[in-house]
Amino acid sequence: MRLVVQGPSIRNQHLVTLTHLVPSYRGEQFTQVGEHAYYLPNQQEVTQQVVEFCTAEKIDYAYVQNQHTLNNIGLVVMDMDSTLISIECIDEIADLCGLKPQVAEITESAMRGEIEFAESLRRRVKLLTGLDESALQRVIDERLQLNPGALEWIACCKQHNIKTLLVSGGFDFFAERVQAMTGIDHVRANSLEIIDGKLTGHVLGNIVDAQVKADALTQLGQQLGLKQDQIIAVGDGANDLKMMAAAGAGVAYHAKPIVQEQASYALNHSGLDGLIHLFTT
Repeated sequence: MRLVVQGPSIRNQHLVTLTHLVPSYRGEQFTQVGEHAYYLPNQQEVTQQVVEFCTAEKIDYAYVQNQHTLNNIGLVVMDMDSTLISIECIDEIADLCGLKPQVAEITESAMRGEIEFAESLRRRVKLLTGLDESALQRVIDERLQLNPGALEWIACCKQHNIKTLLVSGGFDFFAERVQAMTGIDHVRANSLEIIDGKLTGHVLGNIVDAQVKADALTQLGQQLGLKQDQIIAVGDGANDLKMMAAAGAGVAYHAKPIVQEQASYALNHSGLDGLIHLFTT
């Protein structure tokens, strides 16, 4: 394994301290892989001292398996809302009609794993019944933004011939816009039913839930002829856990505690370009 540490608060003194905290240190030097990112090779075990130090200093840390490198990854599957973009689209739609608190409460409960995603989505969409479809475009025009480092990360994937899949429990209206903004290869998301320019309060077809996300990852991986270990999944909510489990590694991006506990790696202080640094050697 290699110990990857990164984040805007990292300083040289942090690296010096870390060399004294790793039990297998044999004089190796940290290699810089980004402006605020470094890795230390030949690590054999995760140590609580390193975890506690990095947590206290607001440094992202990860003990990354040696095979998880940009040259070995063939597919990255990503969540959209609060992962690739900075908002939860359905919450912002609700805000335009004065229902954000009610919808956001259900969103948060689902993200924590307290409500099954499909049920939570039906409840939230039902609250939007009668809303004019122009509200969707307003969210794009006024509120939709990529998270920091998103464009750099997707560009890096293209450079290394890594295919990208955006699979979202959100809506294709936004996912297709994000695809156009970033150049992501494939998109899978839910479709809102709209009749006479109004949201009906229903979702068309099968809901893209946790199992559908995992299945989409597995199916595309098989089509590409990839082994599980060549696939990375990135997400932030409970709805992403199954696809993370189906991947060779799961990355929790500014995620809920339940996701961080089960993910292979976590980024809490870095942008999405932190993914580049995790997998650079």
